[in-house]
Amino acid sequence: MTLTLGTPRAAVLVLHTRSEAREGRMDDDALFARFVHEHTGALLRSAYLLTGSSSSAEDLVQETFLRLYPKWHRVMSADVPIAYVRRSLVNGFLNQRRKPSSHEITLAELPERADGRDIGLDVTNRDLVWRMLAGLSGRQRAALVLRFFHDLDDHEIADLLQCRVGTVRSLVSRGLVALRDQVADAEAHAGGRQL
Repeated sequence: MTLTLGTPRAAVLVLHTRSEAREGRMDDDALFARFVHEHTGALLRSAYLLTGSSSSAEDLVQETFLRLYPKWHRVMSADVPIAYVRRSLVNGFLNQRRKPSSHEITLAELPERADGRDIGLDVTNRDLVWRMLAGLSGRQRAALVLRFFHDLDDHEIADLLQCRVGTVRSLVSRGLVALRDQVADAEAHAGGRQL
């Protein structure tokens, strides 16, 4: 079975099924394919917010699916399968951040298509937000993405990050303080102009 994730230029994840696969494997394959089709877009958006790069986001989502595919029956037996996959995605991101090779810098990225908006302003704002998020720790960034992008409550975030609710509140609070400080510094450097 061949599954294409993300945009047309995304790498292709190829999964080979063996003819001697156990009974029920085809059902797992069908469930997996349907899940990938239905949830890849949302997972790619989350991964982009975590990584700041569309290619890194695609890699993170693909690695997550690749890691979960052999135990897909566990994913589907979870109370909320998307939460299980999202947790695995966040854990994969946090594990990548711990590796020395994860300190890559993306210099420029062109938008994929024009739609009448001020692309320069969009890119500037996106770059500013990304630089500000990149200044946070991986756990703070994950907590902010899960809170403000996915609109998850403290308990759900605590489950995903495998920490206490108080820790989630602290991560979100300190992350927001750090972002506010960065905005204040940027405005001071811009001569008082509001960003």
